[in-house]
Amino acid sequence: MIMKKKELAIKALKMGKDRIKFVGVRLDEIKEAITKQDIRDLVLSGAIVIKPVKGRRKNEKRKNKRGPGKVKKKVNKRKQEYVKITRKLRKHVKHLKKQGEITNEEFKGLRKEIRNRSFKSKANLKLNIEERKK
Repeated sequence: MIMKKKELAIKALKMGKDRIKFVGVRLDEIKEAITKQDIRDLVLSGAIVIKPVKGRRKNEKRKNKRGPGKVKKKVNKRKQEYVKITRKLRKHVKHLKKQGEITNEEFKGLRKEIRNRSFKSKANLKLNIEERKK
């Protein structure tokens, strides 16, 4: 009998069976309920208790986590910048070696430093070479 009343409560209140709880002292009133409106009235009077929703909160949406401080430049963009500057610096170092301004050992050392991104720009490379000569 109680299970039928619980099914009626589920339909009337539109929620899961685990959230609906009957107060044991007032079971006589609950047994007398016939319509959905009777069930709603019992909820208002306190004979039927509705438990809060269990479970985890919904995950935060990804867009909320991607503020300006969180997103690095795209990998492809970083790679393109690296390729451009590396080609430019290698060409310059090769030119200096042809002219005889740097030795073969210096050339190899500079190539390694270019690979390690020690220089920000061509101007930075020139400045570094001048300091080494002094």
